[in-house]
Amino acid sequence: MTGKVYLIGAGPGDPELLTLKAHRLLIKADVVLYDRLVGKEIIELIPESAEKMYVGKAKSLHSLPQDEINSLLARKAKEGHMVVRLKGGDPFIFGRGGEELEELIEEGVPFEVVPGVTAAAGCAAYAGIPLTHRDYAQSVRFLTGHLKDGTTELPWEELVHPAQTLVIYMGLTGLKDISQSLIRFGMSPSMPVAIVEKGTTREQRVFTSTIQDVYDVSVVNEAKSPALLIIGEVVALQSKLEWYGKY
Repeated sequence: MTGKVYLIGAGPGDPELLTLKAHRLLIKADVVLYDRLVGKEIIELIPESAEKMYVGKAKSLHSLPQDEINSLLARKAKEGHMVVRLKGGDPFIFGRGGEELEELIEEGVPFEVVPGVTAAAGCAAYAGIPLTHRDYAQSVRFLTGHLKDGTTELPWEELVHPAQTLVIYMGLTGLKDISQSLIRFGMSPSMPVAIVEKGTTREQRVFTSTIQDVYDVSVVNEAKSPALLIIGEVVALQSKLEWYGKY
């Protein structure tokens, strides 16, 4: 009999943000394929009896090309296994989850999707930054700073908008281009920005600045991935609302 693939979001790092359903399925898995951004403590929940396979990616360094990951999922399920595909954050928000499921459909492999806490929600909450606020932002936009072709060419004109929060995943590498482009298209150089490094984990660091100075701040503090950028007036609340590691 063909097994089944469970595409599971592991959340942004803190193991206590793993959903009950994700935990239940993970501890019963026969095979687990996991990504670089899955927290160490979550990886430790994988049963000893399970076949554990690291298929992570760091920038352009891929331990396994995406099409091979897709094929591997289908093959392991067809061998009759309960397969968990474990991804950091949420699998349908910059997680390539859709690409992997398309292959499973072509191969006739059954699957389920288990949502996870996406980095934007988890990291913002742990940094003390509300993504929306009646006084500052009535909309929020999620973007990736690392496009498929390796560029950071985003729809800049659309992004410079009042009362809007921008959350940029994987934005550290292209931070200089991103900040300069937003200013060039009309964003105030004093717009507040936060870099949330390793959000929701014990190693979390938060740096606040302005869009004009954020690149220099990242260099001085040696900010490293994984890191999330939050741009907008809501960032001004961070010093008042920060709580993680404080109490």
